[in-house]
Amino acid sequence: MTITVEIPDEFASRMVPEGQEPARKALEDMAVEAYRAHRLTGAQLRRLLGISSRYELDGFLKERGVWLEYTVEDFRREGEITAPLMARRREELEARPEGTRDERE
Repeated sequence: MTITVEIPDEFASRMVPEGQEPARKALEDMAVEAYRAHRLTGAQLRRLLGISSRYELDGFLKERGVWLEYTVEDFRREGEITAPLMARRREELEARPEGTRDERE
């Protein structure tokens, strides 16, 4: 889809930083707002903007004041998932014969 928008010069200079491509700036701004409104997922946003990694996407979003939505419920759910895994790992380490443990453990 091609969208053409006319912006009076008096506003364009305020809306698009010098040296930045206006079409790219408009695409990024629209995409970020769609992400904030949950109309795009992170994976869709990455694909749309040609961002190669989740790490790069996080930086892109932070530059625009968009932070990861991480609730107390998310934290609890991760704890429920992680607790049995950590318990199993502790049991594995305790079952190893003495002298075979790594110094980091």
